[in-house]
Amino acid sequence: MTSTVERRLSSALVTLFAVTAGSSAGCLYYLQPLLHEVGRDLHVQVAAAGTVVSAAQVGYLIGLALVVPLGDFVDRRRLVCGLLLGSCVALLGAAAAPQFAVLLALTACGGITAAAAQVVVPWASALAAPHERGAVVGRVMSGLLIGILGSRILSGLIAQVGGWRTVLVVAAAVQVLMAGAVWALSPRHDAVPGGTDSTNPGAPAATPSYPRALLSILTLIRREPVLRHRMVLGALSMAGFSVCWTALAFLLSGSHGAHYHYGDAAIGLFGLAGIAGALGAPVVGRLADRGHVGIATTVGWCIQLVGWALLLVGGHSVLVLILALLVFDLGVQGVQLCNQTAVYALAPDARSRITTAYMVAYFVGGVVGSSLGGAAYQVGGWAAVCGVGGVLALAGLGCWAWFARTPAPASRPDATAGAGELAPCSARPQ
Repeated sequence: MTSTVERRLSSALVTLFAVTAGSSAGCLYYLQPLLHEVGRDLHVQVAAAGTVVSAAQVGYLIGLALVVPLGDFVDRRRLVCGLLLGSCVALLGAAAAPQFAVLLALTACGGITAAAAQVVVPWASALAAPHERGAVVGRVMSGLLIGILGSRILSGLIAQVGGWRTVLVVAAAVQVLMAGAVWALSPRHDAVPGGTDSTNPGAPAATPSYPRALLSILTLIRREPVLRHRMVLGALSMAGFSVCWTALAFLLSGSHGAHYHYGDAAIGLFGLAGIAGALGAPVVGRLADRGHVGIATTVGWCIQLVGWALLLVGGHSVLVLILALLVFDLGVQGVQLCNQTAVYALAPDARSRITTAYMVAYFVGGVVGSSLGGAAYQVGGWAAVCGVGGVLALAGLGCWAWFARTPAPASRPDATAGAGELAPCSARPQ
């Protein structure tokens, strides 16, 4: 059986999963560097335009909470393809939106379908052989991250030529292509969850009802303090990330008296600094790999604080701003790596539910941060944005200091029992 899994998880297939995760997650952020254009076209103020990203993240939250758990007991191949095609429909509808309210509603729908990104990650984990699982998931997560940051670059370049509506049309075409590729190239049998029977690996195992599967997530959150702690830290970190990148478009376009006056393509290219910083996160992650997750978490939050200080100065110097984005995203992704390392060590047989619990909290922070970023910029410009972001980073560091005072034991009887109760939902490798 192992040889079969290894054969199917070729480099091309892992790349397909990574690109699928990236193209889906990127749909949440295509309009982020173009909020000023959306606001002008649909006649809304800066703060209102910022809610476009919030709407996408609200939809994504719904998808994480209600769609991702379906991957535990339905055919992931069909689920992912359906979500990709649904994403295409939502994007095309948003591209034709005549009013801002319509755009918000369709953007939220697109956010729900973007949950395909978080279905693909455990799918890749389930198909991978144990000795390659970490590397496979790492590649898929890298694709997801590049999709989030790269979407800003792509949208800026396209919008420079054809406007923000053209960006959404191109994104819809990409999702159709990805749906076709996933349907044609992904495994047809191992995609069926629950294949734990060695004589019939494609047959689904017995699973609880959908409501019970959702309730089991709450049980896991209640019984695992480390998960609760990391959910709080993830929410605060993502809130700061969204504050920065939502308001950045307004700063670079010259809104509210800013001295920058860049076009859409140039604004999008600032995402390169974010990608460079995020891909440097393994420097922090190496501490976690050596068992120093606590130290690495502290380092990540301190890097974020330094990043916010540099971002404040970067409001008047483009070179400092580029450096600041690199440093800031390094800190954000460093904290994210530490959080995932900590929560996935809790219950390996419940990774899907852990993913849902953690990522819901993570994007709740994103929704709040997107709204705060636009509102803060409208009220006080870039300085107010950096003030809000600095407070969030200080809150994260303070919460981490409090959580670290009472670390959870490495092994607790009630935690083991909790994982056992959840095991029927995730009996196969995740």
